[in-house]
Order: sequence, then structure tokens, then C-alpha cells
Amino acid sequence: MDKTRVDDMLIEMITPKIKEIEEKFSQGKGLNSEDINTLLLKSQYNHINHLDQKLNEVVADVASLKGDFNGLENKFVGLENKFDLLNEKIEHTIQKALNKNMVQLIVILGAFATIFKMLDIFAK
Repeated sequence: MDKTRVDDMLIEMITPKIKEIEEKFSQGKGLNSEDINTLLLKSQYNHINHLDQKLNEVVADVASLKGDFNGLENKFVGLENKFDLLNEKIEHTIQKALNKNMVQLIVILGAFATIFKMLDIFAK
């Protein structure tokens, strides 16, 4: 946790008073309103420090998640590119098969036309 100069100054300002209150309390003496307020101030300061620390952890976790999501996004982009290449290969293969079948059909139709024409000529 990074402390600021203001944080350090605040804790330094109340530390001597906290020590006095601890001694007073350990001797069984009662605490006045100012003592209680000083203890509450220290407690709140500690609570704020704890919340700051947790906030820093959350920020670090969010940054880590952001990196994880970026990595995942890159993987999806790579997968999308692979599917695009596969799709192009499939389209190319289908186009080649259609062209081959079309050529075969034209050759067969031409052969039949030739055979029927020859039969027609010989039948006359």
C-alpha cells in the first residue's frame, strides 16, 4: 500500500496521543470524550487504509482480467481466421467439383449427341 505524506502526517499527529490513551487505559483510568474520539479517529484511519488496500487489490484483479480477456479475444480472432481459411478451401473445393462435373456433363451430352446424330445418318 502506498502511503501519502498526508497519511503519514495524520498518523504521526495522533500517535503520541494514542500512546497516552493506552497508558491511561492500562492503568485503569477512565477515558474522556477526547480520548474516545482520538481512538475512533485511529480506528477510522485504519479502516480507510484497509479499504484502500482492498481497492488496490481489486484494481489489480481488474487489470489482470482485462489482460485475460484481451488474450481470449486474440484467440477468438485467430479461430475466426482459421474458419475463414477453411471456408475458402471448402468453397474452392466445391467450385472445382462443380466445374469438373459440368465438363463431364458437356462431354457426355456431346458424346450422346454425336452418337444419336451418327445413328440418324446411318438410319437414312
